[in-house]
Amino acid sequence: MNKICGIVAEYNPFHKGHEYQIQKTKELINYDVLIVVMSGNFVQRGEPAMIHKWKRAEHAIRGGVNIVVELPYLYSTQSASQFAHGATRILKHMGITHLSFGSECGNLENLQEIADTSVNPDHLHVALNQGMSYPKSYRLLTTDMYPNDILGVCYLKEIKDTSIQPILITRTNSYTDESLQEISSASAIRKAIQEKKDVSLYTPMAKELSSYPYISLENYYPYLRTFLLTSPKEYLQKMFLVSEGIENHIVKCAKENASYEGFIKDATNWRYTSSRIRRTCLQMLLQLSKEEVQKLPTLDSPRILAFDEIGRSYLHQLKKQEVSYSSRFAKLAYPYRTMEYRSTLLYTSIFEESLRQEILDLEIGGALYIKEDR
Repeated sequence: MNKICGIVAEYNPFHKGHEYQIQKTKELINYDVLIVVMSGNFVQRGEPAMIHKWKRAEHAIRGGVNIVVELPYLYSTQSASQFAHGATRILKHMGITHLSFGSECGNLENLQEIADTSVNPDHLHVALNQGMSYPKSYRLLTTDMYPNDILGVCYLKEIKDTSIQPILITRTNSYTDESLQEISSASAIRKAIQEKKDVSLYTPMAKELSSYPYISLENYYPYLRTFLLTSPKEYLQKMFLVSEGIENHIVKCAKENASYEGFIKDATNWRYTSSRIRRTCLQMLLQLSKEEVQKLPTLDSPRILAFDEIGRSYLHQLKKQEVSYSSRFAKLAYPYRTMEYRSTLLYTSIFEESLRQEILDLEIGGALYIKEDR
């Protein structure tokens, strides 16, 4: 197996655009194995996933992926640079030779030029507003950078000085486009589900999406608000991602807003993006402390969520090469294991008991072997 390709994804939900990326990547490099690092039950924008990670991993395998590896909660709920750092670290560990990612601008040379600058990708928007000189050809396309291009820059920074080859797949639509079309964005599908529209033409997960309870951070707001208004400021300051007095701002907004919609609207301003507010609130909901994060050991045994026959063969090869991975919950390093279980307890806390228990049982089980039916 010579060509091992990696993709970083959330699959929230898995849809035709993801199938397109897999197909185009296969056409370009004819890889032997495709490994996807996928966010768990919470995603990078600070929201709960529409459907739990096990079902999304299963659909990824049925859609052409060979191995799905979990991106730990710690990385899946952070800024673009940390999200990319955690994901590419895992893919390097799994032995990838190529990294495929989507892009709005479709110009690898321009993204590489930006990646070669010293600017932190998390602050690209700020840098642009302050007059940073971007490559001219990118500026001709847009006055701003889109989410996938920012992530692309992060990936390119992470694989710099390695032998990993980047594979850029131009997106067929905008990440934020909320209109349903032949290949619809995840945002459009999530909006359609919220409006109870039929999405069967756009995602193979339509059946599950129609029966799964629609969830967002709004469902957790009563608990979040109570926690914010009853916790000492000193305790809030110990929470992960809390800095620069953001806790005072969030508490003030929680005091003044009975609804989540009003809270997030008031909390978002020139200093704090809505994504940063959501990610910070998520750490507070989990009561994840800075000290816990600082004490985490190096993640040297990534967790396998699902695999097919090709994936199983490659995992056997890695084992012979003494590359470690965890196919069972009990094999995960204890601090990561407890963090994942806590995040699953939080994720399922708003579900009816039968679904809650089903997901908790999956969490403490092993990786899913998905037989080929494609």
